[in-house]
Order: sequence, then structure tokens, then C-alpha cells
Amino acid sequence: MVQTPNKILTLQEFFTLPETKPYCEYIDGKIIPKPMPQGKHSTIQGELFPTINSVVKVQKMGWAFPELRCTFAGRSIIPDVAVFSWARLPVDENGDIANTFAAAPDWIIEILSPEQSHTKVTKKILHALNNRTQMGWLIDPDERFIAVYPAGQQPLPFEEIESVLPVPDFCQGLQLTVGNIFGWLKVTT
Repeated sequence: MVQTPNKILTLQEFFTLPETKPYCEYIDGKIIPKPMPQGKHSTIQGELFPTINSVVKVQKMGWAFPELRCTFAGRSIIPDVAVFSWARLPVDENGDIANTFAAAPDWIIEILSPEQSHTKVTKKILHALNNRTQMGWLIDPDERFIAVYPAGQQPLPFEEIESVLPVPDFCQGLQLTVGNIFGWLKVTT
């Protein structure tokens, strides 16, 4: 999806363009390409959504998706991990999971890539929080830091390895620590 430099597109125009890789997001009339994930980003993302699903999906509390397009409040974003509560999962006429998710996730997780703007990622999380998202996480692998954004509250910083990370209310029973998240990056022999 390529945009001419001075033209602002509508969301409808954005959806008429072919999908590209890397994927692009639609934010404030602009097409923003997502950076290609690198090793640390991919490792954390690849471990995170099945870990979440091993508790929340199995118990039908919610479902975590990697790189899922979520379109809401005039934007179309692709969180690194989007988690929807079971009650808000979109389904099609057959009762299968829908292809289109026209809602903010209940929990948005972003993993910062080295070339990615911390401010732009934070703005994406705040936009989701302003549109029904219950919680956001911003994981910075290089700094070994996680900022947790509970809806309606100040962000909470986490960097001690034994710190248990807050999760949304619908994910009770899921327990992750800072050490769990960054421990996935260690290569053991």
C-alpha cells in the first residue's frame, strides 16, 4: 500500500488498496508501514500469544491473535498481539471466527522494534484505551522494560525480573513475570 505524499486517504480508500508486506496501518489519514520484526521482537511475540492462549483460550476467557488487523474509531491497526475477551469475539454466520475485526482489542500488546518510535507505539496503545481496550502493554526488549497501561489509570513501569505483570480482569489465572517475557530471549545450550 503506497500513498502519494500529499494525499490524505479515507479509511474506505485504504481498504481498496492491495495488502502489502510489511503490513501497513491506517492512522489519521496516513498509511504507516509496520517495521519488519527482528529476532527479539519475533521471539517474544512467538512465545507470548500461545502462552496467553494456553490459559485464556483453553478456559474460554479470551483469544490472543498475532498481527491481527483491528479497525475501529477511524483507524486500522495491527497490534503485535491483540487479545479479545470471549464475549467480544466476532463470529460469522457459521459460528466460526470472523475474518474482520471491527473493534478495539480488549488487550493490546506492542513489542518495540529497534527502529520504531516509542511515541508512535504509545499513541497506538492510548488510542485503543480510549476505545474500549482494557489494558495495553508496551514491551521494550532492548531496555528489558515493560510499561503496562491499565484503562483509566497511570502507566505502570516493570523491570524487576520477579515482578508479576498485571493482566485484564477477564484473564484471571494468567500469570506472567518480567523474567518470563525476557527469559524467552535466552539461548540455552
